[in-house]
Amino acid sequence: MPSAKDKSLNNWRVLVTRASRQAPGLSEPLRELGATVIEIPTIEIKSSGSYGALDQALLKIDHYDTLILTSVNGVEVLFERYKRMGLPIVDMEHLCVVAIGPATAMAIQSEGLSVSIVPEKYVAESVVEALRGKITEFSRVLLVRAKVARDVLPNELQKMGAQVDVIEAYETRVPEGAKEKLERLFREPASKPHVITFTSSSTASNFLALLGDNARAFLEGVHLASIGPVTSDTLKQAGFPPTIEAREYTMNGLVAAIADYVSRTDPNEKRLHRVK
Repeated sequence: MPSAKDKSLNNWRVLVTRASRQAPGLSEPLRELGATVIEIPTIEIKSSGSYGALDQALLKIDHYDTLILTSVNGVEVLFERYKRMGLPIVDMEHLCVVAIGPATAMAIQSEGLSVSIVPEKYVAESVVEALRGKITEFSRVLLVRAKVARDVLPNELQKMGAQVDVIEAYETRVPEGAKEKLERLFREPASKPHVITFTSSSTASNFLALLGDNARAFLEGVHLASIGPVTSDTLKQAGFPPTIEAREYTMNGLVAAIADYVSRTDPNEKRLHRVK
């Protein structure tokens, strides 16, 4: 991560598309490097509509030996329900807790529960590798995730013999008014961003859907920055391969990748993308 005195992103406008509650985790370190940050969320987190399945799973938490949480959102929902039902944290201490990403791990630990595994890479495939040899035909796994998510993880764990209960604890939606905000931003040259950050496939696909037929014209000369290979693949499949991809799939990793890219940009190209 660049030092606090580093202002390598001075005069660069960076659009953050993350959910509004989570945007500061990316926006603040970008501002520390001198960037002008514009926040227009292309995603918001909402209840999946019913907590019945999650509540039932939590009531029989001793039935499971492994708990997998894929995001901070899932952590917040799970523990909010757990506390609401008055269940003691000690009843979860037998679990092998798997967190996808350090932010998710920190959120779990802040609730007083230890994290057993944080995979080397923060994607489903890395979770599968981390659990290989630990999962057997007797394993009972509780996976808490978003309503729309890839099935790589439950499918692979089931192939190992595990019984996997998948709880869709929340869902993501497009925020009201996002389309109008983006169109105003991109139609005015003085406000058009130089870099757009995508922290998930949902932020990327929602963003491109919001721009619609204008996407190609609006994104001319704009650098797209992805948090990791899954998000990058979403952009590539849509015909917009990212210029920047984080090596470490975290907010700090994304900030570092942007700063590194800017530092290596050809001076002539850099002038084209800086605020005049």
